[in-house]
Amino acid sequence: MSKENADAVARHLAMAGLLIEDDPALAHRHALEASHRAGRIAVVRETVAITSYAVGDYALALRELRTYRRISGKDDQIALQVDSERGVGRPDRALEIGRSVDRAALPTSARVELAIAMSGARLDLGETERALLELDIPELDPDRAFEWSPALFAARAAVLEELGRSDEAEQWHRRAAVAADALDDASGFEAGETVWVDDVEEEDVESEADEDDPQS
Repeated sequence: MSKENADAVARHLAMAGLLIEDDPALAHRHALEASHRAGRIAVVRETVAITSYAVGDYALALRELRTYRRISGKDDQIALQVDSERGVGRPDRALEIGRSVDRAALPTSARVELAIAMSGARLDLGETERALLELDIPELDPDRAFEWSPALFAARAAVLEELGRSDEAEQWHRRAAVAADALDDASGFEAGETVWVDDVEEEDVESEADEDDPQS
Protein backbone atom coordinates (compact mmCIF):
# COMPACT_ATOMS: atom_id res chain seq x y z
CA MET A 1 0.00 0.00 0.00
CA SER A 2 1.34 3.42 -0.89
CA LYS A 3 1.85 6.01 1.82
CA GLU A 4 -0.85 8.17 0.23
CA ASN A 5 -3.35 5.31 0.30
CA ALA A 6 -2.37 4.31 3.84
CA ASP A 7 -2.93 7.89 5.03
CA ALA A 8 -6.36 7.99 3.36
CA VAL A 9 -7.36 4.68 4.96
CA ALA A 10 -6.21 5.90 8.36
CA ARG A 11 -8.30 9.07 7.99
CA HIS A 12 -11.41 7.08 7.05
CA LEU A 13 -10.94 4.75 10.01
CA ALA A 14 -10.44 7.70 12.35
CA MET A 15 -13.62 9.34 11.10
CA ALA A 16 -15.54 6.09 11.50
CA GLY A 17 -14.41 5.92 15.11
CA LEU A 18 -15.35 9.52 15.78
CA LEU A 19 -18.80 9.27 14.16
CA ILE A 20 -19.98 5.82 15.23
CA GLU A 21 -22.02 7.09 18.19
CA ASP A 22 -23.56 10.23 16.68
CA ASP A 23 -23.84 9.37 12.99
CA PRO A 24 -23.44 5.61 12.40
CA ALA A 25 -24.54 5.86 8.77
CA LEU A 26 -21.77 8.32 7.94
CA ALA A 27 -19.30 6.25 9.98
CA HIS A 28 -20.32 3.25 7.90
CA ARG A 29 -19.64 5.11 4.66
CA HIS A 30 -16.15 5.98 5.88
CA ALA A 31 -15.55 2.34 6.82
CA LEU A 32 -16.69 1.14 3.40
CA GLU A 33 -14.39 3.62 1.70
CA ALA A 34 -11.49 2.32 3.79
CA SER A 35 -12.44 -1.21 2.76
CA HIS A 36 -12.41 -0.28 -0.91
CA ARG A 37 -8.87 0.98 -0.47
CA ALA A 38 -7.51 -1.72 1.87
CA GLY A 39 -9.83 -4.70 2.06
CA ARG A 40 -7.17 -7.15 3.22
CA ILE A 41 -6.36 -5.35 6.47
CA ALA A 42 -7.99 -6.84 9.57
CA VAL A 43 -8.80 -3.58 11.36
CA VAL A 44 -10.52 -2.30 8.23
CA ARG A 45 -12.80 -5.33 8.01
CA GLU A 46 -13.42 -5.09 11.75
CA THR A 47 -14.48 -1.47 11.39
CA VAL A 48 -16.83 -2.31 8.53
CA ALA A 49 -18.37 -5.04 10.70
CA ILE A 50 -18.88 -2.70 13.64
CA THR A 51 -20.44 0.05 11.55
CA SER A 52 -22.60 -2.48 9.66
CA TYR A 53 -23.95 -3.69 12.98
CA ALA A 54 -24.54 -0.10 14.07
CA VAL A 55 -26.72 0.61 11.01
CA GLY A 56 -28.61 -2.69 11.34
CA ASP A 57 -27.05 -4.51 8.39
CA TYR A 58 -26.47 -7.72 10.32
CA ALA A 59 -25.86 -9.89 7.26
CA LEU A 60 -22.99 -7.64 6.16
CA ALA A 61 -21.70 -7.50 9.72
CA LEU A 62 -21.55 -11.30 9.81
CA ARG A 63 -19.68 -11.50 6.53
CA GLU A 64 -17.17 -8.89 7.65
CA LEU A 65 -16.73 -10.52 11.06
CA ARG A 66 -15.96 -13.87 9.47
CA THR A 67 -13.37 -12.21 7.26
CA TYR A 68 -11.90 -10.34 10.23
CA ARG A 69 -11.55 -13.58 12.21
CA ARG A 70 -9.92 -15.32 9.25
CA ILE A 71 -7.41 -12.52 8.64
CA SER A 72 -6.60 -11.72 12.28
CA GLY A 73 -7.01 -15.11 13.93
CA LYS A 74 -8.74 -13.34 16.82
CA ASP A 75 -12.04 -14.05 18.59
CA ASP A 76 -12.30 -10.70 20.35
CA GLN A 77 -15.40 -9.69 18.32
CA ILE A 78 -17.23 -12.97 18.94
CA ALA A 79 -19.99 -11.25 20.92
CA LEU A 80 -20.76 -9.02 17.95
CA GLN A 81 -20.97 -12.11 15.76
CA VAL A 82 -23.37 -13.75 18.21
CA ASP A 83 -25.53 -10.62 18.29
CA SER A 84 -25.46 -10.36 14.49
CA GLU A 85 -26.73 -13.94 14.23
CA ARG A 86 -29.54 -12.89 16.53
CA GLY A 87 -30.13 -9.91 14.27
CA VAL A 88 -30.76 -12.15 11.25
CA GLY A 89 -33.10 -14.33 13.30
CA ARG A 90 -30.81 -17.26 14.12
CA PRO A 91 -30.51 -17.46 17.92
CA ASP A 92 -29.69 -21.19 17.79
CA ARG A 93 -26.76 -20.44 15.49
CA ALA A 94 -25.78 -17.58 17.77
CA LEU A 95 -25.48 -19.96 20.72
CA GLU A 96 -23.52 -22.44 18.62
CA ILE A 97 -20.99 -19.77 17.66
CA GLY A 98 -20.70 -18.54 21.24
CA ARG A 99 -20.00 -22.06 22.48
CA SER A 100 -17.33 -22.61 19.83
CA VAL A 101 -14.73 -20.33 21.42
CA ASP A 102 -12.55 -20.77 24.49
CA ARG A 103 -13.92 -18.11 26.80
CA ALA A 104 -10.93 -18.34 29.10
CA ALA A 105 -8.72 -17.17 26.25
CA LEU A 106 -10.81 -14.04 25.59
CA PRO A 107 -10.01 -10.61 27.00
CA THR A 108 -12.19 -9.95 30.02
CA SER A 109 -14.30 -7.31 28.30
CA ALA A 110 -14.93 -9.64 25.34
CA ARG A 111 -15.88 -12.46 27.71
CA VAL A 112 -18.44 -10.24 29.44
CA GLU A 113 -19.85 -9.03 26.13
CA LEU A 114 -20.20 -12.65 25.03
CA ALA A 115 -22.09 -13.56 28.20
CA ILE A 116 -24.52 -10.69 27.55
CA ALA A 117 -24.97 -11.73 23.91
CA MET A 118 -25.50 -15.38 24.85
CA SER A 119 -28.07 -14.32 27.44
CA GLY A 120 -29.89 -12.35 24.76
CA ALA A 121 -29.96 -15.39 22.48
CA ARG A 122 -31.48 -17.45 25.29
CA LEU A 123 -34.16 -14.79 25.70
CA ASP A 124 -34.87 -14.96 21.97
CA LEU A 125 -35.57 -18.68 22.41
CA GLY A 126 -37.74 -18.13 25.48
CA GLU A 127 -35.15 -19.77 27.75
CA THR A 128 -35.35 -17.11 30.45
CA GLU A 129 -33.86 -19.09 33.34
CA ARG A 130 -30.93 -20.13 31.19
CA ALA A 131 -30.55 -16.51 30.09
CA LEU A 132 -29.99 -15.61 33.73
CA LEU A 133 -27.45 -18.40 34.15
CA GLU A 134 -25.44 -17.07 31.20
CA LEU A 135 -24.84 -13.91 33.26
CA ASP A 136 -23.61 -15.73 36.37
CA ILE A 137 -19.95 -14.97 35.73
CA PRO A 138 -17.17 -13.84 38.09
CA GLU A 139 -17.30 -10.32 36.65
CA LEU A 140 -20.83 -9.85 38.08
CA ASP A 141 -19.55 -8.01 41.14
CA PRO A 142 -21.80 -5.18 42.38
CA ASP A 143 -19.06 -3.79 44.63
CA ARG A 144 -16.63 -2.94 41.83
CA ALA A 145 -17.06 -1.01 38.61
CA PHE A 146 -15.27 -1.80 35.39
CA GLU A 147 -16.02 -0.61 31.87
CA TRP A 148 -18.31 -3.60 31.31
CA SER A 149 -20.18 -3.40 34.64
CA PRO A 150 -23.11 -1.10 33.71
CA ALA A 151 -24.04 -3.20 30.66
CA LEU A 152 -23.68 -6.47 32.58
CA PHE A 153 -25.79 -5.23 35.50
CA ALA A 154 -28.44 -3.85 33.14
CA ALA A 155 -28.58 -7.15 31.25
CA ARG A 156 -29.19 -9.02 34.48
CA ALA A 157 -31.92 -6.54 35.42
CA ALA A 158 -33.63 -7.10 32.05
CA VAL A 159 -33.68 -10.88 32.50
CA LEU A 160 -34.98 -10.56 36.06
CA GLU A 161 -37.80 -8.39 34.72
CA GLU A 162 -38.66 -11.13 32.23
CA LEU A 163 -38.81 -13.56 35.14
CA GLY A 164 -41.17 -11.28 37.03
CA ARG A 165 -38.63 -10.64 39.80
CA SER A 166 -39.19 -6.91 39.75
CA ASP A 167 -37.60 -6.03 43.11
CA GLU A 168 -34.35 -7.75 42.18
CA ALA A 169 -34.49 -6.18 38.73
CA GLU A 170 -34.78 -2.71 40.26
CA GLN A 171 -31.76 -3.37 42.47
CA TRP A 172 -29.65 -4.33 39.46
CA HIS A 173 -30.89 -1.32 37.49
CA ARG A 174 -29.74 0.87 40.37
CA ARG A 175 -26.40 -0.92 40.52
CA ALA A 176 -25.96 -0.28 36.80
CA ALA A 177 -26.60 3.44 37.35
CA VAL A 178 -24.27 3.57 40.36
CA ALA A 179 -21.51 1.80 38.42
CA ALA A 180 -21.91 4.16 35.46
CA ASP A 181 -21.71 7.19 37.76
CA ALA A 182 -18.65 5.79 39.53
CA LEU A 183 -16.90 5.22 36.23
CA ASP A 184 -17.73 8.76 35.11
CA ASP A 185 -16.36 10.17 38.35
CA ALA A 186 -13.21 8.05 38.03
CA SER A 187 -12.59 8.80 34.37
CA GLY A 188 -9.12 10.07 35.21
CA PHE A 189 -8.04 6.81 36.86
CA GLU A 190 -5.37 4.62 35.29
CA ALA A 191 -6.68 2.00 32.83
CA GLY A 192 -7.52 -1.25 34.58
CA GLU A 193 -7.66 0.30 38.05
CA THR A 194 -10.47 -1.03 40.24
CA VAL A 195 -13.22 1.43 41.12
CA TRP A 196 -15.10 0.55 44.30
CA VAL A 197 -18.74 1.57 44.47
CA ASP A 198 -21.31 1.83 47.24
CA ASP A 199 -23.71 -1.09 47.16
CA VAL A 200 -27.41 -0.48 46.60
CA GLU A 201 -29.26 -0.69 49.87
CA GLU A 202 -31.83 -3.48 49.92
CA GLU A 203 -34.15 -1.48 52.16
CA ASP A 204 -34.49 1.25 49.53
CA VAL A 205 -36.43 -1.10 47.26
CA GLU A 206 -38.43 -2.55 50.14
CA SER A 207 -39.47 0.84 51.48
CA GLU A 208 -40.65 1.95 48.05
CA ALA A 209 -42.66 -1.24 47.71
CA ASP A 210 -44.27 -0.54 51.11
CA GLU A 211 -45.24 2.96 50.01
CA ASP A 212 -46.91 1.58 46.90
CA ASP A 213 -48.87 -1.03 48.92
CA PRO A 214 -52.18 0.52 50.08
CA GLN A 215 -52.49 -2.13 52.81
CA SER A 216 -49.17 -1.24 54.51
